[in-house]
Amino acid sequence: MTNKLKITFLLGIFMMIFSSNMNAQLKPGELVDGIAAVIGDEIVLESDVNEQMNYAKQQGASETDKCEFLENLISNKLLVYEAKKDTLIENRSAAIKEQANAKYRQLLSQFPDEKTMLTAYKFRNGFEMKNAIEKIDIDQYYGQAKYQRITEKADVTPNEVTDFYNLYKMQLPQVKDEISLAQIMMYPKLTEAHKEDLIKRLKKIKQDIAGGETFESQARIYSEDEGSAANGGLYKNIYKGQMVKPFEAAALNLQENEISDPIESEFGYHIIQLIKKSGKVYDARHILLKATPTDDEVKTAKIKLDSIKGLIFAGKITFKDAAFKFSDDKKTKFNAGIIAGADGSDKIERESIPGSISYELAGLNKGDITAAFEDEDNKRKVVKIIKQEDVIPAHQITLETDYNRIKQMALNKKRNEMIEKFVNSKLPTTFISIDGRYDKCNFKANWKKESIKK
Repeated sequence: MTNKLKITFLLGIFMMIFSSNMNAQLKPGELVDGIAAVIGDEIVLESDVNEQMNYAKQQGASETDKCEFLENLISNKLLVYEAKKDTLIENRSAAIKEQANAKYRQLLSQFPDEKTMLTAYKFRNGFEMKNAIEKIDIDQYYGQAKYQRITEKADVTPNEVTDFYNLYKMQLPQVKDEISLAQIMMYPKLTEAHKEDLIKRLKKIKQDIAGGETFESQARIYSEDEGSAANGGLYKNIYKGQMVKPFEAAALNLQENEISDPIESEFGYHIIQLIKKSGKVYDARHILLKATPTDDEVKTAKIKLDSIKGLIFAGKITFKDAAFKFSDDKKTKFNAGIIAGADGSDKIERESIPGSISYELAGLNKGDITAAFEDEDNKRKVVKIIKQEDVIPAHQITLETDYNRIKQMALNKKRNEMIEKFVNSKLPTTFISIDGRYDKCNFKANWKKESIKK
């Protein structure tokens, strides 16, 4: 029972299954190694089981029972199988196929060419790899959709939360040192002179192309877009809505082979060449010069943030209102600047905080605000001030201090019980075959359909 609780409540069985992303599933140099189970017309690969075990270990699980992980995956495949037959679940096959193509292009941008990528991932061709990505996304979509359909009415009363706590309190984990943080983040603004210099450089590149240089060669020399520079600035099969709006608007207003004037986006300044356009899909090359701020521009942003901090301390504006008014971080500005933890709450384990931020927080008490400091966000220079909203020392979980956390655990348990009930109801009518290597597993559900002795 102890191991079951660890898997269920610390990792969350179904959240664990759904959280492995496509890159975790497709690691360079790995091959699938056989079928572990068949459920209806769905398949669980042996490599799927190993991936889930590795993910659990990365999340801190000290005990990993391979049989238990296989059972979780079989349960999920049964949900996928049933979801595809559920007329109330939207068929998103076309959208998922487009999404798989986009992920394929994203992966391709990390390699010098398609052949290198296919070799790294052990696929014979692009069609095979796209199909693999599409299958993973389909499983994730249908599994989640059916899980939500089955558990949508799940709820727990205060009495049920208390009963859950009293039953499992000796097995619940200790909470590590945590803090709550809020931030105001700014992208340093470029001076007009700096902007004009970037535009001037792009105009010169465009002029050189008109004079005989190829767009492809100039992109390889000058573009600062790591995803496309080595490929001559080329992005293929771009779907409408995939790129940032300024890029797309400029690209789609061009004629084939025409080159745009310099345009500005959140990444910097571009010139774009439309290669071809067909319906909702187009190919384009671009050359990007990043809007990387100078030391003086960073210093100016720090001064502005420190002045905002002064207004907060003077009581002229609250941190919440300042975050909404001044922060460039869309993830936090509408939520009082609060930085979400790994579980989506406002609590963050202290040991998980990056060293650069821990340094700025050193010596701060509850309610204190750091001086403005330089940081990085999505490979862009930013300037921040951070408020230490709360400090929560390590402690054993109790109803008094962690009611919402315990409520979520109790709710997860009820949801899992609803899933188990649904799965058991489908066992008699669903084809299930499990590889012989798992003959000694003692599954919770009767997957092997063994006769029950009276």
